[in-house]
Amino acid sequence: NIRAILFQPPGKGPFPGIIQIPGTGGGIPESSACLLANNGFAVLALAYYGYEDLPKDMEELHLEYFEEAVNYMLKHPVVKGPGIGVLGHSKGGDLCISMASFLKGITAIVTINGSIANVATAVRYKDITIPPLGINVNRVKIDQNGIFDIIDVLNNPLEGPDRQSLIPLEKAEGRFLFIVGMDDHNWKSEFFANEAAKRLQAHGKDKPGIICYPEAGHYIEPPYTPLCPTSVHFLVGKTVVWGGEPRAHAAAQVDAWKQIQDFFHETLNDCKSKL
Repeated sequence: NIRAILFQPPGKGPFPGIIQIPGTGGGIPESSACLLANNGFAVLALAYYGYEDLPKDMEELHLEYFEEAVNYMLKHPVVKGPGIGVLGHSKGGDLCISMASFLKGITAIVTINGSIANVATAVRYKDITIPPLGINVNRVKIDQNGIFDIIDVLNNPLEGPDRQSLIPLEKAEGRFLFIVGMDDHNWKSEFFANEAAKRLQAHGKDKPGIICYPEAGHYIEPPYTPLCPTSVHFLVGKTVVWGGEPRAHAAAQVDAWKQIQDFFHETLNDCKSKL
């Protein structure tokens, strides 16, 4: 039932496998998945809405759909195993954490400016439901050009009933890498990464990798992709500021791309990876 494209490197393989999850833009992250495959990974670019016969809008999400994608990769002859990696940006990041927390076979998790709380819509798995983190639109800032700054809109997932939106990432069996743009204006990515580290270590897990890039914004993409400082946010329906200073952001994209590949190669090629 999944809607996806599998990109394979040249050669016979098998290769380390990765599932790439897009953010709120929906569709399939073809360009970055293709580039990643050129560097020795079998990459499944997975859509979950806004593609072909999938829902046009982001509705309630069921992890069973993502579980089918994981099982597809684990059984595919081109995928090395015994585990796979997941890579997600923004909303795709918290989906990757949800996948790793509830599904078997995920040994490497990379989030790019992701949240540790479920955002935007409810996520369900079997009899478990994680509600979305609450918001307060009164915290939106609007500049003289009418551009929205939404960095303070989300509630604190560590407080009150919003704690229910926290993803139990301590249940994950894989290693984490958090890529953080310190000028991210979509939400507080650095805060999320640091809280993830505290929670993992409090539960006896390994300290995750956290790489912070000063003056890098929300859209950290493959190298030499132009900075996207503002655009229409699919869920907000308004033009929002994403953050980032052009030179620093460009340098961050070059380094992050290398760090992500190195992490996946090291983790997925380690036969001692825990399942």
